[in-house]
Amino acid sequence: MIRGIRGATTVDENSEKLILEETEMLLKEIIKENKLEAEQVASVLFSVTEDLTACFPAKAMRAIDGWKYVPVMCTREIPVPESLSLCVRVMMHVNTSKSQQEINHIYLRNAISLRPDLAETEKE
Repeated sequence: MIRGIRGATTVDENSEKLILEETEMLLKEIIKENKLEAEQVASVLFSVTEDLTACFPAKAMRAIDGWKYVPVMCTREIPVPESLSLCVRVMMHVNTSKSQQEINHIYLRNAISLRPDLAETEKE
């Protein structure tokens, strides 16, 4: 079965270095918390808020050993007034036998405000 794993993080400014560092950290946390291997991943969709233009966040995945062939795509978020700024979001489509409740969605930095119910470190 394919399940979606969500994640998001924020950066302090529109900088390629920061976007790549924070995205790589987010990806590594998703991988670790869900015990993933690249072969399980069907595709990954990255989105950014319109204030992030310095680079494609998908480039961060190429820095992770063994993840070179995972299909990735980047897109821009809908610019909703007063929404969280400087934000990178990830939707990873994963082949897994885990239930939805067993999936660990990862929200870091200011992105915790997007889903505080899923950002808790311990599952109930």
